[in-house]
Amino acid sequence: MPTLYRQLKKLPWAAVPAVSSVSRDHGRRTRRTLKVALAPAWIGFDGAAQVAQLRRTVITKGKKTVEVVYLITSDRSVGPETLASWVRQHWHIENKLHWVRDVTYQEDKSLVRTGNAPRVMASLRSLAISILRLDGHTNIAAANRHHARDPQRTLKLLQAA
Repeated sequence: MPTLYRQLKKLPWAAVPAVSSVSRDHGRRTRRTLKVALAPAWIGFDGAAQVAQLRRTVITKGKKTVEVVYLITSDRSVGPETLASWVRQHWHIENKLHWVRDVTYQEDKSLVRTGNAPRVMASLRSLAISILRLDGHTNIAAANRHHARDPQRTLKLLQAA
């Protein structure tokens, strides 16, 4: 939504108090700065209560990148710290489920593309990941190899689920 992005970018963000956090992981340093303001009347989303600007500054091997995103929430009472936590949780889910589906199950390389088959296969992949996580596995690729060696393990796991 490029028009909405430009409109949100024009808001007086310099006057809005910011909340920042810094993390160091995976060989990079990331500073997240979040500013939250009441949603303007022109926003065009039913129930929109607040808008936020999230600026991510990432330094990896001396190279600095800056990304600015804008968020809209219907929760009027949420503060910047809570909203920042929600954003981080979203990426946690993205990394925990979608990354596994893309990398371990190579979903993007699938040749299943017609009818309901892609949705069915995505559901089956998600089901497999969920069952393995419920069984206590954190490394899905290793769990797949473990269960592939003995089909009886897989049947017992399915019966227990």
